[in-house]
Amino acid sequence: MEDHDRGLAFDLPRLVSRRQAVALLAGGIGSAALAACGSSNKDATAPAAATSDSTKTTASNGDLTQIPEETAGPFPGDGSNGPNILTASGIVRSDIRQSIGDASGVADGVLTKIEMTLLDVAGGGKPLSGAAVYLWHCDMSGRYSMYDPAVADENYLRGVQESDRDGKVTFTSVFPAAYSGRWPHIHFEVYESVNTATSAGSKLKTSQIALPKKTCEAVYTSKGYEQSVQNLGQTSLETDMVFSDGWASELGTGSGDAKSGVTISLNVGV
Repeated sequence: MEDHDRGLAFDLPRLVSRRQAVALLAGGIGSAALAACGSSNKDATAPAAATSDSTKTTASNGDLTQIPEETAGPFPGDGSNGPNILTASGIVRSDIRQSIGDASGVADGVLTKIEMTLLDVAGGGKPLSGAAVYLWHCDMSGRYSMYDPAVADENYLRGVQESDRDGKVTFTSVFPAAYSGRWPHIHFEVYESVNTATSAGSKLKTSQIALPKKTCEAVYTSKGYEQSVQNLGQTSLETDMVFSDGWASELGTGSGDAKSGVTISLNVGV
């Protein structure tokens, strides 16, 4: 198994806020069970089996809640665990498929547009304009740029965008892999402004987008995603270490197809 394909062991050390490990029971080499409890940011009820791409996050004031705080994982690239890409020239961009600076690598994979709408929960659900989103995810082989030995000199699939008057940010990327032990996902951090983000200042929110199952299944039939088919079949939203206590506000909607490209959309209560 390659270094980038270690799943649970990679994400566990960086759990924050709503996740607290309350039991870790050894059952032999390579086996362990984690019991985690959700915080008040999350519904206490058992998660609904909502894996359909048609499931939408509501923007109505009555239902809108803050998206849960999640782990940034061990590969944030924001200076909190090793390298910091946020202060690099060129990090504010919409298309994140190519590395910036002295690096020149381009990430392969199915063309993916990631659309997020930031909503001000305290302000009654109005669009949060002028904020900034730093977004990153693994490549089609499950590797994170700047960390995995094979792509340590690259910084692709990382970028910052400012939210417009409608609270929207859009990134052009490739569809991430499903690596062992995790449901397919995208990491992001929300900052008060682009200046705050690019100076690696205080974050308003750190969370993740859960990718819709039907879109994953469609994309993973494409060449280069063979390992993702197996990994996807070995996990679920119900058992994922991050999403298992509820994912209603984190599950993106999917549209499009693997040939022409897909779009992942999510409303984000901040």
